Amino acid sequence: MKLKSFISLLLLIIISSCSKKNIEADILIVNGTVYNGFDKTSSKHSIAIKDDKIVFVGNDKQVQIDAKRMIDAQGLIVSPGFIDPHTHADRELKDPEKSHNKPFVFQGITTVVVGNDGDSFYPISKYSNLYKKHGIGTNVVQLVGHGTIREEVIGKVDRKATNEEIKKMQDLMQKEMEDGAFGMSTGLFYSPGSYSNTEEVISLAKIIAANDGIYDTHLRDESSYTVGLIKAVEEAIKIGEEAKLPIHISHIKCLGVDVWNESEKIVKMIEESHKKGIQVSANQYPYDASATGLKSAVVPRWAESGGKDSLFIRYKNPNLKKRILEETKKNIKRRGGPDKLLIVKSEEPKYVGKNILEVSEMLKVSPEEAVFETLQTGYIRVASFNMNQKDIAIFMKQSWVVTGSDGNTGHPRKYGSFPRKYHKYVKEEKQIDIVTFINNSSAKTAEIFKIKNRGKLKEGFFADIIIFDPQNFKDKANYIDSFQFSEGLIYSVINGKVIVDNEKFTNKLEGRVLEK
Repeated sequence: MKLKSFISLLLLIIISSCSKKNIEADILIVNGTVYNGFDKTSSKHSIAIKDDKIVFVGNDKQVQIDAKRMIDAQGLIVSPGFIDPHTHADRELKDPEKSHNKPFVFQGITTVVVGNDGDSFYPISKYSNLYKKHGIGTNVVQLVGHGTIREEVIGKVDRKATNEEIKKMQDLMQKEMEDGAFGMSTGLFYSPGSYSNTEEVISLAKIIAANDGIYDTHLRDESSYTVGLIKAVEEAIKIGEEAKLPIHISHIKCLGVDVWNESEKIVKMIEESHKKGIQVSANQYPYDASATGLKSAVVPRWAESGGKDSLFIRYKNPNLKKRILEETKKNIKRRGGPDKLLIVKSEEPKYVGKNILEVSEMLKVSPEEAVFETLQTGYIRVASFNMNQKDIAIFMKQSWVVTGSDGNTGHPRKYGSFPRKYHKYVKEEKQIDIVTFINNSSAKTAEIFKIKNRGKLKEGFFADIIIFDPQNFKDKANYIDSFQFSEGLIYSVINGKVIVDNEKFTNKLEGRVLEK
């Protein structure tokens, strides 16, 4: 009887083994703590990859997986690759020497969005072909910049567009969308975007809506420069409501003491919009200092109409110079004062690492005059320490706010945003939990930008996967040395290929140009 039971059990095991589903895989990831990008809890699932897709997620004991390579993720976190919704990475992607995109890769980012702030490379088709030709290290999503299109049609002139010019801009927008753009970005704080009115933006946004695109915006005012922060948010919501398309507010913040603590009011405004069916979301970088060009930060817009040459013609005009300096002084105050404006990039090395107050003392002129003395040497970029932790935390906790870097040279956020958010705000301060961090750095961003089949660890999705050390995943870049790679990323897989292997970059360029 015992022999018969043993034989029956043996036959059952053999039959069960024979009936297991057989899966061919290039890579099998096992033993990791898996966050899939959309669930609220982790799992111990195994993940199999074949070619560029995820072919299995689950218990690998229930199937037969024949893999060419196994990655043991014991003690590590397995996550969808992060999607960065706001970068200036196109400045590197166009250069075959820098198209590896390593500052973003080592943050765990596998897809970057470019063309933000109303400023895109034009035409998109030219740069798509360039990226494909020399290869890129991450996937790229392109937006078409409103400022770029406006300059193509009107130039950098401070005036309203005519109906004929708006029609020309609409036609160019349509062509860019047909060539793969995911939506339109605006930089209504910057020239020439700042010269447009709301009606112009709505007319162009309707073209984007007709192509199922998204509207991404650097608000007209994040402080108290012109219309004020609250009015600028209202304008963005109005554009979404009238053009009938999703609105995404880039690097949401309360910039400067004049608007500190307005985050709660903004959250309520956006939640009310959601109740009306208006889709509004935002991204945020986890730093209390912003960064932009010195000219954009403190020089009055009317003075720079026509470009830098026109600015200095006006500055040298005795009838205009006093007004320009007075308004520049007010803008410096909005930014927290001259000691809060740190020069992080300059063609003149002696200015880098000094704030505007120190430069003014060095040149023996007023801070506002120092601005124009430095601008005459070339492009100046500054970090501006003008946000408070309360507003940062309030925005970060919203379900509609995703992680972004606004990565640009000279600010540590280009090299450290995603690991910093994990290390500082998840692990150390516990402002948000790890599920929120991962989901709002991957699947939620893909959903907002309508990026299909990415951002989740799910069968049939593209294999963009990262594996990081939960103890050591952190940023190293700072305001003194902003060019340090983050650490703690052990593996990165993009489109099914390993591009970071045991913390080392493999020099493989497996990124793709994603098209709408």
